[in-house]
Amino acid sequence: MKDFFKLQEAGTNVRREIVAGLTTFFTMAYIIFVNPNMLSETGMSWEGVFVATCLAAAVGTLIMALFANVPYAVAPGMGLNALFAYTVCLAGGFTWKQALAMVFICGLINIVITVTKLRKSIVKSIPESLQNAIGGGIGLFIAYLGFNNAALISFTGAYPSVTPGMQPLNTPSLVLAVIGLMIIVILMVMQVKGAILIGIVATTIIGIPMGVTQIPSSIFSDSGTWTGFREVAFAFFGGDGFVSLFSDPAKIPFVIVTIFSMCLSDTFDSIGTFIGTGRKSGIFDAEDEKALEGSGFKSRLDKALVADSFATSIGALFGTSNATTYVESSAGIAAGGRTGLTSLVTAIMFLICLPFAGLIGMVPGAATSPALIVVGILMVEPFAKIKWTDFSEAVPAFFTVAVMSFTYGITNGIAAGFIMYCITLICTKRAKDIHPIIAGASILFIVDIILKAI
Repeated sequence: MKDFFKLQEAGTNVRREIVAGLTTFFTMAYIIFVNPNMLSETGMSWEGVFVATCLAAAVGTLIMALFANVPYAVAPGMGLNALFAYTVCLAGGFTWKQALAMVFICGLINIVITVTKLRKSIVKSIPESLQNAIGGGIGLFIAYLGFNNAALISFTGAYPSVTPGMQPLNTPSLVLAVIGLMIIVILMVMQVKGAILIGIVATTIIGIPMGVTQIPSSIFSDSGTWTGFREVAFAFFGGDGFVSLFSDPAKIPFVIVTIFSMCLSDTFDSIGTFIGTGRKSGIFDAEDEKALEGSGFKSRLDKALVADSFATSIGALFGTSNATTYVESSAGIAAGGRTGLTSLVTAIMFLICLPFAGLIGMVPGAATSPALIVVGILMVEPFAKIKWTDFSEAVPAFFTVAVMSFTYGITNGIAAGFIMYCITLICTKRAKDIHPIIAGASILFIVDIILKAI
């Protein structure tokens, strides 16, 4: 084991790697509660998504451990699951099988752009201000989902005179959600490791005497769990998935721009996490980062990106939204994790969760909604990097964030940001600075808008 993971070269040991792996798991384990709750709103089996989440996280993280030998964990990504459930299915009118087909295609595309020079072109084509706006905008969108799922927001009247407001704290579920939010916020402020997971568990327990948390007849997985998994696994193959996805010509532009949006979010999430944590810890060096400009997968960073790309397609096969490298891996790295042994431990922990679907299924939405709000807080950090005093930079960034949140659609926000970016550059006589990829994507977005209007 020491030789396989090259522990001595990395300046670490087995005990430190195990502790780091456990730290990473407990920091990101909230996804096994949150992801099934979100995706089940599309009509997917909760139990099926639970199994798919655990398997996608375990297999993706195992690839990261054994192929790339880096201390990063993979799981269905926050923001990407919101895009899947709320933008593609609930707002876009696609079935969850069609959405899984999009995720699978996105994974294949990411594999191609990761092992070719296209990766460099795509990353460099998006201005930094838009990258930050997209990342922060998704965070704000997730926080909004948390407030809405917790029923903290009320809507009165009928269209077009719908008025949003603050819901009175007059139901046990809403009171429990507020209690859960306070618990997680306090733990986060106190820098308690695994604060989100601890908060979810504590809120679930508090919900028992309040009548919100329902005690299951069994804490273990039963036949229904595996039946649910069979319903979602490999479900997008055939007429209800791939075939029907491209059967309506009017929806093809939306399909293309949605897959493009998935690829963007996944790519920036992964590269941002790797570069942000890898250089500081010494896991990756400048030579690794130079590999982003080439092809193949010789460096550790190249291998890590390939592992991340495969994880998305594998997750779709199991029946879940895009898997991506978790920034929570930084907790394990801070605990001393430096090799794939850290990831191996994390993957094993996800597998250990599989037999306990009954226990995990008792977690109410009032316990997971606060987690969404706090994750949203963590994700809006990129807003600070946008030059809001520069109006030409602020306009595309603002429209990205505002449209994404106000229209309940991540793709809508990216479309607005790209189009406004092109307009600002054209008006300031800098049209030649618009990258062909940005221009092409903007044209696709405009075509999609026109077709929807028609």
